[in-house]
Amino acid sequence: MSSMDAVNRRSFLKAIGSAGAFSALPEAAFGSSTGIIHEIAVGQDIKPKDTIKFAVCGMSHDHIYGMVGAIQRGGGVLVKWYGAEPDKVALFKSRFPDVPVAASEDEILNDSSVQLVLSSTIASHRAPLGVRVMKHGKDFLSDKPGITTLEQLAEVRKTIAETKRIYGIMYSELLEVKAAIKAGELVQSGAIGKVIQTINIAPHQIEQGANGDKFAGGASKRPDWFWDPELYGGILTDIGSHQVDQFLYYTGSTSADIVESQVANINHPGHPKFQDFGDMVLRGNKGLGYVRLDWFTPDGLGTWGDGRLFILGTEGYIECRKYTNVAVSKQGNNLFIVDRTSQRYIDCNNVPLPFGPQFVSDVVNRTHVAQDQAQCLLAAELVIKAQRAAKTVKLEA
Repeated sequence: MSSMDAVNRRSFLKAIGSAGAFSALPEAAFGSSTGIIHEIAVGQDIKPKDTIKFAVCGMSHDHIYGMVGAIQRGGGVLVKWYGAEPDKVALFKSRFPDVPVAASEDEILNDSSVQLVLSSTIASHRAPLGVRVMKHGKDFLSDKPGITTLEQLAEVRKTIAETKRIYGIMYSELLEVKAAIKAGELVQSGAIGKVIQTINIAPHQIEQGANGDKFAGGASKRPDWFWDPELYGGILTDIGSHQVDQFLYYTGSTSADIVESQVANINHPGHPKFQDFGDMVLRGNKGLGYVRLDWFTPDGLGTWGDGRLFILGTEGYIECRKYTNVAVSKQGNNLFIVDRTSQRYIDCNNVPLPFGPQFVSDVVNRTHVAQDQAQCLLAAELVIKAQRAAKTVKLEA
């Protein structure tokens, strides 16, 4: 990321806070003697500054719908798509019935009008596809994990250097979560001092049919590749990539090591290669991190996971309850901050999401405001290394 890109990103994050300086609810409603403040973070919608034509090539995971939505909000126009799995093709066609279907992947790669390609194809296929996309003069945005092996990572970095194209990875638990965006603005403003550590608790649910919509991951039966770490990357590489991206972003770390990592299959004997639990400890040059991942969200939660983010600073701390507030409210985007003077709850549901407009503008202007390219790939590198080094744990019955 250039120094100007960094300034632009910081300025945008600070603008979220100032443009909609908080609308505070009357403290008397909560008891003025408690020192507890409830606020609603507000901000103006982000109007796209640029427009591009983009295509979708592979939709093996339903994350593709959130990815398309982000680019459309940013000014992108979906002009073509291609998929291989009949059930995923039928679902995508039902969502975008007026968008032409390409006859093949090559048709998209050879279409000179397409500037950006999105993909949520099988995880282990994403990086090879992204390399082909970049060699055809287009930018690429992958679902996470965007890369599953160190060999793929080396080829991606080599191709970026040769082509000067963008290889983005949609780490949506940071880029598309309003509470996480607000946490970034608070951290950048120095609200909790220097960040010491991040803790990410990231439970997931395998089948969400009763709780999710048909365009969400897990709403339908998981495909065969979901259970095979050679194809999905393993639990640390897969869902852990979200969390390591956040660790790097909030701590500002530009290098890091995996201190320890472990994985296990606790309760899925029918899929012996699957990993339903994993965790890792990270040590960065500017902060520390811990990540816990699992596939044990019970139906009683009512959503796919009770994702929590904790950011410890020298002068305070932040907690984000991203998707629900257990036994209090089903509303997500809850942020709690404690500093030297107060303890605050901030409802972040009205915070704008910057990624889409910023990424579209990056494609047009050849910048990296929406996502730092080095950080994006470092997150991928760290989770692959954590996965390779992980101890496989077997608990006694």
